[in-house]
Amino acid sequence: MTPDLTGELETADSLHQALYGGQVATFGPVRAVYAGPGLPVNAASGFGRHADAQVLAAVEDFYAGHGLPSRLSVYSHFTDHATLAARGYRLTQMLHLHARPVLPDDVPVTPPGEIRTRHATPDEFAHLTTLAFGPGSEAIMARTAARPHTQFHLAERHGRPVAAAALTVLGHVAWLFSAATLPGDRGRGAQTALLHARLHAAAERCATHAALLTVPGSASERNAHRAGFTLTAARLTLERPADTH
Repeated sequence: MTPDLTGELETADSLHQALYGGQVATFGPVRAVYAGPGLPVNAASGFGRHADAQVLAAVEDFYAGHGLPSRLSVYSHFTDHATLAARGYRLTQMLHLHARPVLPDDVPVTPPGEIRTRHATPDEFAHLTTLAFGPGSEAIMARTAARPHTQFHLAERHGRPVAAAALTVLGHVAWLFSAATLPGDRGRGAQTALLHARLHAAAERCATHAALLTVPGSASERNAHRAGFTLTAARLTLERPADTH
């Protein structure tokens, strides 16, 4: 992937995060999201390669106003880690960004079998993903189901819902996210089928690239590689305690 494409994907991720609603503050290209208490999407993103001191101070004030530590998402092309370290930021999470072109004649197809996919209603999506992710996921899944400009997909095995996932197209980028499978139905192809279904939906909506984030070394990462995605960058989450001066 070219640096320009990586920057485009980072911008799409920042726009994607802002769709969770709540309060979104913009500081130049940076968007700081507060979607609700304790939600993992409460973070500022869109920094590019460098951190501006005034923007960082504004982000920190924004989260302090909500009684939260300041949390930032930066990509591996970010080079200004010394500035963040000096302000007390520490790495709390790393995810892998994967991307692939969306070419209508080169989108994988799930062979006929026991898994079928279809569009889901927001309620169907929220119900299944909450069961799949387990206790503590209720609030973020409800927020996800309420997002605008978001398409939900369901996978059924022998007619029974077993997995769900979401898709948002932002400009030319299709963002694939919130994929979850019921514990007893994992490893049977449901997420692969949902990847393929969302790639077809992305092609129908004229996206040129698809992107997703995974935990390094996870089953989701292996599924992404089999669907033609390649590792493009890392997304780093850094956090600064609210009482850092």
